[in-house]
Amino acid sequence: MVKFRRVIRSTCLFLLLFIVRCTPPKDHIKCVSENTNCTITNSYGTFPDRSICQAAYAAYPTTEEELISLVANATKAKRKMKVATRFSHSIPKLACPDGLDGLLISTKYLNRVLEIDLQSMRMSVESGVTQRQLINEAAKAGLALPYAPYWWGLTIGGLLGTGAHGSTLWGKGSSVHDYVVALTIVSPSGPEDGFAKVRRLDESNSELNAAKVSLGVLGVISKVTLQLQPLFKRSISYVVKNDSDLGDEAASFGRQHEFADVTWYPSQRKAAYRIDNRVSSNTSGNGVYDFIPFRSTLSVGLALVRTTEENQESLHDAEGKCISARLTTTTLLTSAYGLKNNVIAFTGYPVIGYHNRLQSSGTCLDSPEDALMTACPWDPRVKGEYFLQTTFSISLSVVKNFIQDVQKLVNLEPKGLCVLEQYNGILMRYVKASSAYLGKQEDAIDFDITYFRSKDPGTPRLYEDILEEIEQLALFKYGALPHWGKNRNLAFDGAINKYKNAGEFLRVKQMYDPFGLLSNEWTDQVLGLKGSVTIVREGCALEGLCICSEDIHCAPNKGYFCRTGKIYEKARVCTLFRKKKQL
Repeated sequence: MVKFRRVIRSTCLFLLLFIVRCTPPKDHIKCVSENTNCTITNSYGTFPDRSICQAAYAAYPTTEEELISLVANATKAKRKMKVATRFSHSIPKLACPDGLDGLLISTKYLNRVLEIDLQSMRMSVESGVTQRQLINEAAKAGLALPYAPYWWGLTIGGLLGTGAHGSTLWGKGSSVHDYVVALTIVSPSGPEDGFAKVRRLDESNSELNAAKVSLGVLGVISKVTLQLQPLFKRSISYVVKNDSDLGDEAASFGRQHEFADVTWYPSQRKAAYRIDNRVSSNTSGNGVYDFIPFRSTLSVGLALVRTTEENQESLHDAEGKCISARLTTTTLLTSAYGLKNNVIAFTGYPVIGYHNRLQSSGTCLDSPEDALMTACPWDPRVKGEYFLQTTFSISLSVVKNFIQDVQKLVNLEPKGLCVLEQYNGILMRYVKASSAYLGKQEDAIDFDITYFRSKDPGTPRLYEDILEEIEQLALFKYGALPHWGKNRNLAFDGAINKYKNAGEFLRVKQMYDPFGLLSNEWTDQVLGLKGSVTIVREGCALEGLCICSEDIHCAPNKGYFCRTGKIYEKARVCTLFRKKKQL
């Protein structure tokens, strides 16, 4: 049986690596009739509380003038409105309008590059332009956006709204919004402005610091101008080390290499260090980056992998998860995560190529229809990945202590984090303090953690308590900031109090949207304006809707009870208690 399981897992990994054409993601806005009686979700098919977001109307403006008219008409009718992006990869409920009479304004067709000024090296785009589109168009002009998220399935407006970033401590840092030098935003207003006010902000206006990480509550961004750099080449190598000194090395490593990051495999006690720097443009090399988990995948392979995961969970098969984790890690490392020295294959380090071909990827997004034989691994139309994400940034001044606390948990439960390594471990990216009011407050490391989620919200996860303790350690002991586009509800509870300029942001919010038409219940809760994001009910701790305070918040009928953490006594986590065998 063990041999059979290993064969199945190996087959699944082979299928995951087999590159084929992929079905494009579904449209996340669905309407019963043409643009009326609509629902919206994200690309994963569900929000953290599994609720369905409804709206009376959906609109797809193609020009700024049409956008202004839409905002004005909705304001005059006192109708709630929310911005929807093309791909909708944010996990929280940023795009849900309150009530059934709301309006969804999609930026899908606000997708034009407006101007590229070679002399100033500035590029102006509409907010629905995708990151991939921006990178490629800039490169054609000999320019580069220096830092960006690794996944190119984002729009400029969407990634600004959630503070998305790449990895660096150099220059202005890795957050895309810190390269915004101007933007235009359309907000509700009174009759004196025709019910819609257009603000054109630049660096001379302090309100830009609110607008460039806005959570979508200040208005609809129509135009963004970014400061770019001359196109350059990079040289990338991965070096795998034992993680025993990761706490000491983590902070300094980010200052040694411009595009450094670390992929940490705590149960395997190793870390992959990305040595990534600029090199001269005449350096030989034409490398590309096609990250394996972002490639199109055979749906039958996805189903086999998911079935294996579900079986491991139901059987509490920790060893099986660790075997799967080691196979996944080995496969990714030996294939350089999808780096290629040319368009064909990886032949060895370093991989050298132009920045625009190495900074992000996502080839599963843009392929012709094939009746769902292949898909992005998380496409909800197939049986594939279904996961939770916990992502937070911890100040460099205390990151060593946090890493060491996680290592203490691993020492207590050596197999406890194999569940992460099935999803390529913990990605550690470097972020710099930002001038944005809701941006990063200090130089920090962002920890990106992805893990199994059950289709049944009442089903606990294997080693649920370990992951919950790490989450609470980060957020409460080390004061971590949540990533605005990821995370479970509990990460946002009281988070606004960690931002020193939160009051300024709320002042701008009140000025830009005095009627609250761009807010929803979730954003009001996150911003501390109304109630809490915590949802207390039976089983609420299993998916981070609450922190357990009673056993019923876990799954006592399945052996999971609310207990204190193993090393952080203030943590309250859902812990499995196994019945002792009768002699």
